[in-house]
Amino acid sequence: MTVAYFVLPLDGFGARRPEVSWTVFIAVLAVLACLLLLQIRNILLDKPGTHPVVSILLLMFLSLLIFSATYYALARNQGAFVGLQTRLDALYFTVITLATVGYGDVVPQSQTARLVTMVQILYSFVFLTASATAVTRRLRSRVGDRLGQNEPR
Repeated sequence: MTVAYFVLPLDGFGARRPEVSWTVFIAVLAVLACLLLLQIRNILLDKPGTHPVVSILLLMFLSLLIFSATYYALARNQGAFVGLQTRLDALYFTVITLATVGYGDVVPQSQTARLVTMVQILYSFVFLTASATAVTRRLRSRVGDRLGQNEPR
């Protein structure tokens, strides 16, 4: 996924084609949110034969790459960001925003860039936090099950 992020052409997105860009961005986020919710449900129901932890981790990483690609496409429009010029800059900004650290070296300037940043923060609070909580719950349950099996009776 990381290699694809760095090599896929993103020239068709951004200020030159805003309708296509917004449609793809919203559709991909909606699909990722639905897939994350499905995997969270698999954990809560303890569905046999599924691997929700691996799926959730991959979907969370893909979410980061989607936001990063969006920031990179937005940054191609002059004035959208200060300090964001490369795909690595975009990935850096995405991670820093997710971690709520905000070093201040990359700053969204345009209203669109600020909107996408707010969407990322809200998406992270709702979907990524719920996903991480579900993964933690599953891992604790599995560790507890294994520890319980090793206790003398």
